[in-house]
Amino acid sequence: MNARTRFLIAAAVLGLLMTGPFLLTVAILFGDLQEAERTAIVDILLPRLPIGTLMTLMGFILGLQVLRGLFKHYVRGLLRMAETLRLMLGANRNFRVTPEGPPEVCELARAANDLAQQRDELLTDVEAQIARAKASVEEEKNRLAALMSELSMGVVVCNLDGRILLYNNRARLQFKALSQGPTSMSGGALIGLGRSIFSILERGQITHALENIQERLRKGSAEPSANFITSTRSGQLLRAQMAPVLRTVVLDEGEEDCGEDGAQEITGYVLTIENITRSFERDAQRDQVMQSLTDGSRASLGSVRAAVETLADNPDMEPELRERFVGIIRDEATRMSERLESTTAEFADSLKTRWPLEDMLGIDLVTAAQRRIEDRLKLMTKQEDLDDSLWIRADSFSLIQAMTFLAARLLDHYEIRELRFRLSAEGKMAFVDLIWSGTPVSSETLYTWELENMTVAGEASPLTLRDVIDRHGGEIWYQRDKAAHRAYFRIVLPVAAMPAVEAQPQQLRGGSRPEYYDFDLFAARDASIDLDRKLSELAYSVFDTETTGLEPSAGDEIIQIGAVRAVNGRLLRQEIFDQLIDPRIPLKPEGIPIHGITEDMVRGQPTLDVVLPAFHEFCSETVLVAHNAAFDMRFLQLKEESIGVRFSQPVLDTLLLSAVIHPNQESHKLESIAERLGINVIGRHTALGDAFVTGEVFLKMVPLLADMGILTLRQALEAAEKTYYARVKY
Repeated sequence: MNARTRFLIAAAVLGLLMTGPFLLTVAILFGDLQEAERTAIVDILLPRLPIGTLMTLMGFILGLQVLRGLFKHYVRGLLRMAETLRLMLGANRNFRVTPEGPPEVCELARAANDLAQQRDELLTDVEAQIARAKASVEEEKNRLAALMSELSMGVVVCNLDGRILLYNNRARLQFKALSQGPTSMSGGALIGLGRSIFSILERGQITHALENIQERLRKGSAEPSANFITSTRSGQLLRAQMAPVLRTVVLDEGEEDCGEDGAQEITGYVLTIENITRSFERDAQRDQVMQSLTDGSRASLGSVRAAVETLADNPDMEPELRERFVGIIRDEATRMSERLESTTAEFADSLKTRWPLEDMLGIDLVTAAQRRIEDRLKLMTKQEDLDDSLWIRADSFSLIQAMTFLAARLLDHYEIRELRFRLSAEGKMAFVDLIWSGTPVSSETLYTWELENMTVAGEASPLTLRDVIDRHGGEIWYQRDKAAHRAYFRIVLPVAAMPAVEAQPQQLRGGSRPEYYDFDLFAARDASIDLDRKLSELAYSVFDTETTGLEPSAGDEIIQIGAVRAVNGRLLRQEIFDQLIDPRIPLKPEGIPIHGITEDMVRGQPTLDVVLPAFHEFCSETVLVAHNAAFDMRFLQLKEESIGVRFSQPVLDTLLLSAVIHPNQESHKLESIAERLGINVIGRHTALGDAFVTGEVFLKMVPLLADMGILTLRQALEAAEKTYYARVKY
């Protein structure tokens, strides 16, 4: 029962107390009288009735005023004090109750402030002890993060679900360069704490690399790792090396152990990433120049050869004609020399560069191909005559795609029941044989398959089988074993020397501040937006807009969007979105002093049809948070149809949540909420500045909502919808 209901009940009780005795007296006086006696009494009382009624009414009104004053000073005052006490206990320890109202309430406020002061002193002492205990752990974490931040290669650490736990500045710059949007919009669009690495790298290759690592762990490898080449959505080519993050699991008695102290469980992985697009493009350009050099030299050599043969066949040639032929030889030789010197100077550093292939055990390649074929095609596979010490140089992902493609074609066209793998070597070449029994395949059929784009179980590759073979500098052919009534495809690959692993001591360097990490996310799993997930487990995009005016439906436009991500209770100030927008309409003069954005600042900036898709990507897989969100969302919703971008994720409004947490406070403006929660307001009335303040306010609201029993996203949305401010429309 809320305070207003209690007040109405008290007023009704007061009315009964005021009128009850009068009605009871009338009932007693008139209960046992005869008709004549009642008439006589009525004649006496009737002239005095208005005066009595008026006095009763005045007494009732006076009683209500007294009751209202008592309610305001005691009930409402104590409720405000209770809200303030909750702030002191949770969000703002420095907040104090203002002594106001009756002396008893003021005395209670002073006592509460004294208790809060004592509590703060105790908490300060406890926090100091905790800080000292955590110092060594934080130092180790900071050293690791600082080391990674200074590496020349991009480093990304992920948990098993592909959620990013750490990335260094090099990785941030690399992925920022991959963004196709304007520079100011690409700061956090591709990489960020809690984001999925699969939005950047192909999921199948990550899974394949993990499978290779797990297979090597099962074989007892002390330092398992995997390498692969991949491309991004923007067409950039990346070289990645994956190393697992391992945790020792103590096994129960009777379970199989694979180590001295327990089994090694993969909890995540470290990716070191290098952008090789430029070198690959340079290789392609080099090949073109080499081709041009070859073609040009062929013509020059032909001219020189013809001139030399003519001179040899005509020893008595006239001097003038002989000089002409010698001049041809001299000119062609000079041109060839100049062409060769130019090519050598331009490509001296890249002449040794080849398509990047990685060393791997051949048996690992075969095992991975078997798993993929069995999972995708439900085709039985077996091994025979495998050389388990053979190392090959290969791009494992494309090779496994090629072998799966061949198996799919055999299954579809020849209905084979089993596929066998054989691995052998001869000299510097390795042979991977795919063997089957049944109908033979013609060489013409294999030639046709070589030129098809590889598509298996709905997964398409832009490469053909011939592309994969040529990439490895290998060959593929078809052979029959008539005696055994079998046939096989033989894939010829280059052999690699077994890599030597040398243990080297690591030198940790301290002194650098770590940049972008949150190791607490190792335990995080599913990051989908589930309405029944806890607020503390979700990722948020806190945003704000600046506009030409306050009437979105009347033609006002957005001129700036600012946003910051919040993950695991932290506001990630390095993962921001900040972009001015050209509204293509004049700015209203009365708004310029508020937001500080002028016509010159927005002129030439990207328009909303460019900015909004980039902002949509920035907000993907997160809950939107804003102050007075109905206003900002109305601007976005009006552009959904014309731009083709829809913001369908849930939206939390700090204005409504403030009304849920502090229903008895008079103001729910952003500045007032920030002051109550002890937040320093800086940079107001810029989109990014307001987003920062709103983000800090929201993060302090989450534990206050939890104290009220509002734990999940669904509960927060339902509580916000019941507030008065939820009725405001734009």
